[in-house]
Amino acid sequence: MCGIVGYIGNKSGTGMVLDGLEALEYRGYDSAGIALIDGAKGQVFKQVGRVSGLVKEVSKKKPEARLVMGHTRWATHGGVTVQNAHPQANNRQSIFVVHNGIIENFAEIRAKLKTEGYHFDSQTDTEVIPNLIDFYLKQLPTFEDAFKAALNDVRGAYSIVAVSTKEPETLYAARLSSPLVIGIGKDENFLASDPSAIMEHTKKVIYLEDYDVAVITKSKVSVHNLKQDKQTEPKVELLDYENEQALLGDYPNFMLKEIFEAPATIKTATLGRAQADKNLVKLGGLESVLRQLKFIDRIVIVACGTSYYAGLVGEYLIEELAGIPVEVHLASEFKYRDEPFSRSTVLLAISQSGETADTIAALKKVEDYGVLRLGIVNAVGSTIARMTDAGVYCHAGPEKAVASTKAFIAQVTVLSEIALHLGAESKNNPKLFKALLKELNELPAKAQAVLDTADQIKKVAEKYKDYRDFLFIGRHNAFPSALEGALKLKEISYIHAEGYAAGEMKHGPLAMIDASFPTFAIATDSPLLEKTYSNIQEIRARGGPVVAIATEGNKSIKDLVDDVIYIPKALDELQPVLHATATQLFAYYIAMARGYDVDRPRNLAKSVTVE
Repeated sequence: MCGIVGYIGNKSGTGMVLDGLEALEYRGYDSAGIALIDGAKGQVFKQVGRVSGLVKEVSKKKPEARLVMGHTRWATHGGVTVQNAHPQANNRQSIFVVHNGIIENFAEIRAKLKTEGYHFDSQTDTEVIPNLIDFYLKQLPTFEDAFKAALNDVRGAYSIVAVSTKEPETLYAARLSSPLVIGIGKDENFLASDPSAIMEHTKKVIYLEDYDVAVITKSKVSVHNLKQDKQTEPKVELLDYENEQALLGDYPNFMLKEIFEAPATIKTATLGRAQADKNLVKLGGLESVLRQLKFIDRIVIVACGTSYYAGLVGEYLIEELAGIPVEVHLASEFKYRDEPFSRSTVLLAISQSGETADTIAALKKVEDYGVLRLGIVNAVGSTIARMTDAGVYCHAGPEKAVASTKAFIAQVTVLSEIALHLGAESKNNPKLFKALLKELNELPAKAQAVLDTADQIKKVAEKYKDYRDFLFIGRHNAFPSALEGALKLKEISYIHAEGYAAGEMKHGPLAMIDASFPTFAIATDSPLLEKTYSNIQEIRARGGPVVAIATEGNKSIKDLVDDVIYIPKALDELQPVLHATATQLFAYYIAMARGYDVDRPRNLAKSVTVE
């Protein structure tokens, strides 16, 4: 989950790498560092904390070099210290390495190298890599040979970049289950964990594949695949979004900006796809597999975190519209299950970044099963987008805040379109098909109406900022909304929050309720609203404060709860999009009132690329 940036060219790369690290800070912000190679001399700067601290330190010295690489860390092995920050070096301080991922057999390698006279200064798994390269460099003719030999020894997931004072014109990079992209420039080349770090400088990129080893100079990129043991011809692709999308503008932080992008997110996800005037859903990303989709009888959705909760909403939508049984699995658990799969089963992977390690592992698990693999991702050209047979892009644009907001909105919107697409084929519920198509076109305006009540939501949120615990409840497709609402609150405000199916209150959670334990009830109009009222009554009878989301015009709920947040009337099936907009604002304003950094919550990173 760390961020990597590299530069080789005719000018100093220090500023470019530092800017790139700031762009990648969503991937980790425990510590940061850079290594500069100027001739036969190497310099390293490292700081605990945000990249801004590193920038200040480097600006004092104003170092320049044509070969520079940097790293912003999310700690795995070893605490948050300068010693554990990257880059890590060999004992002779001639080889420097940055690394994203986990070297699973690092203890074994470390023990072996100690017997060869190497010592270790950090607690990281990364430090074994430069020393292992050094070990092989004593036996092999070139740095590239030593780099490859070291890679053959390590087990785990990684993206690794190495530089040497002996080769001040070359970046060495490798990737296995952790993203790495090369940017192509004129007399300069770039390297990063994510295109957002380099798109200001180039739109031409090469996405490295698993087992690829790249040798990068200012004028050339060569790629060798270790698994196939052959040179490959790297494919140059063009980035398709503009840097301006990732700028903060007039917003105080990225999370609020991204919450307020909900209407645009829905519009972009439906543009050209949901055609209510023609009673048609057109998903170009699925056209290549239309014949296979006619024969599916089961869908397994795999995802993590917010994407998993979006998948739960999708389960209701697909089953109701298409009549196809759906199961939703946490990708981190799915890959260890041993369950039967038939050729008529579809595996649908959902991930904002397209780089989620567990979701990638779930796809790899079934790659020899002969089943259709589909994806819903936001990041064009990401690993999951390239691994799957077909899929649908969210087109939500960059999401910089660690806590996903518009990703959930986009994923639920895309899932509704997939449900409609499959439902059109099955003709399972034609009346609902037409109504949902119409609702999708009206949804951006309804999301905007929720955003227009932000000041009222803020007042409610600030009333509850000092509570230690929260319960979120909902029924049917409001249950995933409750899970996602609870996740948002705990992610950014550090308040303990649980999401629960409202009907399960009597089976345990009711024991927690008292005057100090408020509940957030999702009680919008649905066939199950009266049952949700009963659950609210049970909570109130035990002295628990209640906040509710309700549908505009529902005045009777005011007598049942302490505070109400209203959302526009909408079809039950698509209400989770509006629930999410409201609960995101609720969590946001509580976190702000508590004085926290909502874009960079503690202990978390945006893209989970390690298990």
